[in-house]
Amino acid sequence: MAPVSVSPLYTTNATTHGGRSGHVKSADGVIDLQLALPKEMGGPGGAKANPETLFAAGYSACFEGALRLVARMQGKTLGEGVGITAAVTIGKTPDGGFGLAVALTGILPGMPRDEAEKLMHAAHEVCPYSKATRGNIDVKLSVAQ
Repeated sequence: MAPVSVSPLYTTNATTHGGRSGHVKSADGVIDLQLALPKEMGGPGGAKANPETLFAAGYSACFEGALRLVARMQGKTLGEGVGITAAVTIGKTPDGGFGLAVALTGILPGMPRDEAEKLMHAAHEVCPYSKATRGNIDVKLSVAQ
């Protein structure tokens, strides 16, 4: 599959020094965090972010935006409390390297399960994060009840 070219609407950047146990700062200063390797991966853990935390935050926010767009396009109204939880897992791959997996859970109070599942799948087709990861990592969709 060939890369999709884009007409830029917005570009941002962040710089990390020190890798997974370093410090990350966005150019605008909104993100300015010390990172720590999780205990499960041999690090100190604690109340510090890591790349998987940041990816989960970005993916869940982007996916909810896509969910809201698709709902609007379908003439559906989303009630209060709608959200997306992104669980990002890092683990060993069969080749001895590392890989990611994501589980996206839709929180759609008051919406019938089958309707919510269809909306999640439609959002998965338009979300830029989903497009970027498609065919590269395992992404599972579910709906919380």
